[in-house]
Amino acid sequence: MNRRKFLECGIAIGAVGVCASPALGGQLTGRIRKSLKYSMIDERLPLVQQFQLLKRAQFDGVEISLRNGLSPKEVRAAIDATEIEVHGVIHGADDEYSASIDLCEQVGGNTILVIAQEFEELSYAENFARSLDIVRRAIPRAEKQNVRLLIENVRASFLKTAEEMARFIDELESPAVGAYFDTGNTITWTRQTAQHWANVLGHRIVKVDIKDRGHTKFGDPKLKSQAAIGTNGGEVHWANVRKELADVSFSGWASAEVKGGDAERLTGISKWMDQVLDL
Repeated sequence: MNRRKFLECGIAIGAVGVCASPALGGQLTGRIRKSLKYSMIDERLPLVQQFQLLKRAQFDGVEISLRNGLSPKEVRAAIDATEIEVHGVIHGADDEYSASIDLCEQVGGNTILVIAQEFEELSYAENFARSLDIVRRAIPRAEKQNVRLLIENVRASFLKTAEEMARFIDELESPAVGAYFDTGNTITWTRQTAQHWANVLGHRIVKVDIKDRGHTKFGDPKLKSQAAIGTNGGEVHWANVRKELADVSFSGWASAEVKGGDAERLTGISKWMDQVLDL
């Protein structure tokens, strides 16, 4: 795909369901596919059986990383057998993206999750310039292989506000770069609400991580910010987040990123996602 065609595709490369007939339900019903991180599966089974477990729990896909040590051939076989998609690769903060981009293409994914890491010995401006350079160097390879680079809001980043993250993405001036919006990471250390981040990032959001540290079962209440006013005692005000995502016609993957477990717990996480996203 040449650069012009890639630009025309824009966010659509990571979107799903935009042409489907709307189903009855909430604002995001029919627009979101559910996923989780592969490391959340505690059942030690052959990969095909793990993917079958995800299908029974009503997940549509999963994200992997190089650290999982999965062979692309094995992953493709599990995808073919179960129709569970591996839609992305979690890269993290390493400066060299090539191996993650290659793995993503090999398993049929379309994004890698990356972090604009903070180095305390550098100034804000130096961190900003350094991370811009790292991402820029990866853009040609990502474009060639139809993979997008999604910047996630995390504790280890120097991008401490939604406005800073939006500016960082915009300065890269490439449709190959977008945002991986983590609902829970917005609150504990930024003092901005999840809905504020969703509003500011807006159309830049390509995928969403589902997390709420304040939730009694799927979070960690000991880490809850007492200043956060969320749903059912949590940190995230889910109705407000849903509205912001709906306002920009978000359509794509939402991945749980919470403590995993056995088949019963993964099914519970799937149902919790249905609830908070009103699917």
